[in-house]
Amino acid sequence: MATMADVARLARVSTATVSHVLNGTRPVNAITVEAVRDAIRRTGYTPNSVARSLARASSRTIGVAVSAITNHYFGDVVSAVEAACSGQNFMMFLSDTHDDPDHQFRVVQELHQRRVDGLILALTSDDGLVLDYLKRNKVATVLIDRLASDRFDQVGVENVLSTMELTLHLVRHGHKRIGFISGKPGLATSDERLEGFSRALRQAGLAESRDLIECGDSTLEGGRQAAHRFLGKPRPPTALVTGNNLMTIGALRALREARLRVPQDLSLVGFDNFDWAEFASPPLTVMAQPAAELGSVAIDLLMRRLKDPSVPTTTIRLSPQLIVRASCGCDSA
Repeated sequence: MATMADVARLARVSTATVSHVLNGTRPVNAITVEAVRDAIRRTGYTPNSVARSLARASSRTIGVAVSAITNHYFGDVVSAVEAACSGQNFMMFLSDTHDDPDHQFRVVQELHQRRVDGLILALTSDDGLVLDYLKRNKVATVLIDRLASDRFDQVGVENVLSTMELTLHLVRHGHKRIGFISGKPGLATSDERLEGFSRALRQAGLAESRDLIECGDSTLEGGRQAAHRFLGKPRPPTALVTGNNLMTIGALRALREARLRVPQDLSLVGFDNFDWAEFASPPLTVMAQPAAELGSVAIDLLMRRLKDPSVPTTTIRLSPQLIVRASCGCDSA
């Protein structure tokens, strides 16, 4: 069985240098790193990661717990987190909380018991129990997307003003009766985007009414059913704002089932961008979140916390971008 000494001999470096390359404990120039990695491949050396992690009380692993991994937005965030982890010589464990508080708690406990160095967590609506657990056990944690407690580092987007901007874009098109498909109740993102919608109506001098809000539960089918409920009202809205990408797709499906044309019969805009939004018929106007930047910033915050657990906690809000296409009634696609 190959040893670290065998790798060092083949790469013509010291065993200490091999250790630094494996553990990321000291900068090593790129040529030497490649020589060591080539020697590892050629010798078949397998580092004893368990022994190394016990020796330095670190597993060099990060746990990521998010809901709805199939949601394209979280997929983009996770992809950025994984890339940033790899750049720091960390591995990533990924778990789906299914937006269920009990399952979320079990996932967090399991990741903690597997001795991850830190955790990146998108909270469910019931956050008290799991946050207390993380604080009590001193687990380095960064909250993403759904911000809930300044006891932890957190990074998300500015939801209120961006939803206002999305809604007021429809107002500028002359819409006075605008419906909002809201996300799962209790989620910070759902609450903040609903607040942004309400503020936009007040700023525009339009009447606020519960009749203009339907819950889509943050899912595709929920968005579809909410859109159908709007269409069944005695006075349907002339435009819809949706609170996330899955509900946008669901609403679009409902409008097609009703054989309504977008935007001629009803305008549609949504929170979140996704790959085929610009290729939909019509192309969709969206508020695009900087998912890749969010994942990268989350890892930066976590690495800072691991290096110095005493640093003050930080909350970072990133700015989404309005992407105007045709579904709102604009001519540009």
